[in-house]
Amino acid sequence: MTVLRRGSSYRVGRRVHRGHSGGGGACRPVRPGASTKWATPPVAGAGSGSVEAPVRPESRGVVSAGRTLRTPCDRSGATEATRGHRAGTTARMRQPDPATHTDIRVDARARREPVSGHPWRGALQTLSSRHLFAFAHPETPEIDGPPWRAEEHERDRWCRFLEFYGIPADPTDLLLPRPAGLSPAPGAVVLHPGASAPSRCWPVDRYATVATALRRRGHRVVVTGGAGEDDLVARLAKQAGLPDTDVLGGGLPFDRLSALVAGARAVVSGDTGIAHLAIAHAVPTVTLFGPVPPSRWGPPAHPRHQVLWHPGPQGDPHGRCTDPALLRFGCEHVLDALNLLLHTS
Repeated sequence: MTVLRRGSSYRVGRRVHRGHSGGGGACRPVRPGASTKWATPPVAGAGSGSVEAPVRPESRGVVSAGRTLRTPCDRSGATEATRGHRAGTTARMRQPDPATHTDIRVDARARREPVSGHPWRGALQTLSSRHLFAFAHPETPEIDGPPWRAEEHERDRWCRFLEFYGIPADPTDLLLPRPAGLSPAPGAVVLHPGASAPSRCWPVDRYATVATALRRRGHRVVVTGGAGEDDLVARLAKQAGLPDTDVLGGGLPFDRLSALVAGARAVVSGDTGIAHLAIAHAVPTVTLFGPVPPSRWGPPAHPRHQVLWHPGPQGDPHGRCTDPALLRFGCEHVLDALNLLLHTS
């Protein structure tokens, strides 16, 4: 998270504002306790969330987020406290105290679809603040924001967004603090067959074949799954003959999952959250891309990150069947990528 500190500046439209001005004019002095409001859309069933980033050092950064996002926000080191709200739309988001002054609202909603009619939009507009940071959109011509570029990588998009408003952002700064807890399976190769949509799931029988081959070569293999993926995890474990100690389904608590990933030899998955977590902990990854190209969501170019993808027309990232592009990868492709990582890491 970017924090506006005392004396820092940000830009609204073509006008530059400072975190602590001399008073008067376009920007009054930012008073103690002021905060930046960052509102986010629903994320992977976690519900919508919002972040208040301090403008001055004595300010308090607070996150309002669904249960799934609260712990990652805590562990990121970017905020000082969290408060929860129910999963779902932003209409359910707990609103801040009306007396709390907010200097900047940041609309982090993807601007690919019309903004009218979204409950989160109404909730965001009720917040009292001086400025709104947002992407330009035909339905909000009053906002002089940067353009939305559909084919841009997510990291580059949001860093460009911040840079537009005069806030330095580095798309290569991706690492999270190392977890304090111990890994439940240090040195294991982690296989994660699930994703939020079946279209991004490589077939489970192929994961099982990879697991069997790795175990024959002396590697410990652990399988993980999110909430609601117990059947998927159980099928993989049964086919690969994994012991119960190496089957970690049910949606691990974030702290335990983070420790597992940070201590892994490598992580193999589709284009889903655990791949991004592994990248944030500098762990070698093999990531299989299907409906969405890695140019949109893939890891940074680095030898420890192996990307498998067949160029072609973009598919449906929310589809109910495995994307045909994923089916073009055989077990040998994943094992070859893993061999390269395991022999050089």
